[in-house]
Amino acid sequence: MGRGKQINYQAIPEAYRPREQEGAADDAERSRSTTQEKDGSKRNLIYPEAPEPLPLPVIDNHTHLDFRDGKLNVSVEQAVQAAAQVGVAGLIQVGCDVPSSEFAVRAAQQNPAVLAAVAIHPNDAARLAERGQLDAAIERIDELAGQERVRAVGETGLDYFRTGPEGRPVQEESFRRHIEIARRQGKALQIHDRDAHQDVVRVLRDEQLPPRVVFHCFSGDAQLARICNENGWYMSFAGTVSFKNSTGIQDALALADPGLILVETDAPFLTPHPYRGRPNASYMIPYTLRFMAGHRGADLEQLCSQVMANTLEVYGAF
Repeated sequence: MGRGKQINYQAIPEAYRPREQEGAADDAERSRSTTQEKDGSKRNLIYPEAPEPLPLPVIDNHTHLDFRDGKLNVSVEQAVQAAAQVGVAGLIQVGCDVPSSEFAVRAAQQNPAVLAAVAIHPNDAARLAERGQLDAAIERIDELAGQERVRAVGETGLDYFRTGPEGRPVQEESFRRHIEIARRQGKALQIHDRDAHQDVVRVLRDEQLPPRVVFHCFSGDAQLARICNENGWYMSFAGTVSFKNSTGIQDALALADPGLILVETDAPFLTPHPYRGRPNASYMIPYTLRFMAGHRGADLEQLCSQVMANTLEVYGAF
């Protein structure tokens, strides 16, 4: 199933199959620009084969349909249809800045299987602050968060991987302002936490929180999982949980309260094993969820049912 296997193009959802000519994706504000792996080898930009459908429906609770990976142009409707064919009944389209948040709102308003999350990503917060544009951007996010189809404020939080120490105070200020918006607007809070577990927890404990807090693309270990269990914070697992070197995340999954587990793609990033490095999409959720069931020793149907119930508890009905 890995890189050495011959690709069955007919098994790839039709909208994701390679085509000779492709233009820019409609409304796309961002793209995954790199075409090489860290070792310098060329990335395989062919989407993986569709997995076996899940026995019960679930929701991809974090994806980026406005990011392109390579030249492939896939519409929101096509993405939703491909996901539905394998038991992924809907998705949360997540904003990282004002344009992508506006895209998320439009997508949710136009498609009943899509809900929206809006925010300024912590790395973008630092860049906007340098240009004196952060206040206006957060004000726009506050406006968008009032829309009925917007069910979360995020992804917001702290990122110490891409932003150096000089940008951390601005990230924290932005994080706290997003928390206040989520609480006041009655929305869930989707957290981006990269190499910043201790400070993310500190800020959360400082603030008056909305009732539903989600650690998107959970990247912590057993210790952070225990903290989430104690506080009722949801843990959303992406394809990273299936990576062979992700023992800390796998330990967290094993300890996570079943009532706090969610699943996501973070597409087009973080494609699950055995397709790591290739483009990701919501139809890939079953690979991650099957790994999660196996790792927890759980019945797949029961896990699907639990994850779906958790998702609806966080975001409400579609």
